[in-house]
Amino acid sequence: MRLVASLLALGVVLSASPLSAQSLANGSAARPKFAEPDLTAVRAATERFRDVKVALAEGYIRDPFDLCDTAEMMGRPAALGAMGIHYVRPDLLGITGPPNPRVDGTGTHIDFRKPAILIYEPQKDGSLDLVAVENLVFIKAWEKAGNSAPPSFRGVPFDRMVDDPATAADEAHMFEPHYDRHVWLYRDNPNGIFAQYNPNVSCANHTGARTHKH
Repeated sequence: MRLVASLLALGVVLSASPLSAQSLANGSAARPKFAEPDLTAVRAATERFRDVKVALAEGYIRDPFDLCDTAEMMGRPAALGAMGIHYVRPDLLGITGPPNPRVDGTGTHIDFRKPAILIYEPQKDGSLDLVAVENLVFIKAWEKAGNSAPPSFRGVPFDRMVDDPATAADEAHMFEPHYDRHVWLYRDNPNGIFAQYNPNVSCANHTGARTHKH
């Protein structure tokens, strides 16, 4: 996601931290080495982040470019909806350096009880509603850790995000090839709880940036 590129472009010093290795799966996706939580457990572990002040106190950083991501911004049908404003834990993503030309990292963290990314919807009164949690791992780092299949959550493989240079949109969001997974725990999503975008989320109340560079 382009928000981490924003952080690095502004000169924020980020350090990579070693994270637990993941086990190899026999099927189409790698299973986590730890006991995978169910959705109830993930919600219980992340409920406190409905207060964005708690997220900030625990090391999450708001996208400095202040983007509220929508499907339309990425060249997708507007009817798919939006994501929202992203708050990230750079240490959990394992960011290793500035975009050159893309953001890279060593992150292999996939435990949704401590998500690397929180997503909020801006409200008319200026407040933020938590709508989803997300994890992201870089493909090279994931494979270097001994995995030959993408990570999964609740039996569903993460989405593979790799830019297609033949299109105007940046499908990898300024990142090196990666896997990511959204979980819409705090806002019903007719597209599915693991979809990229949610038509029940809106950026209409967002007062910050509305476009981004490819």
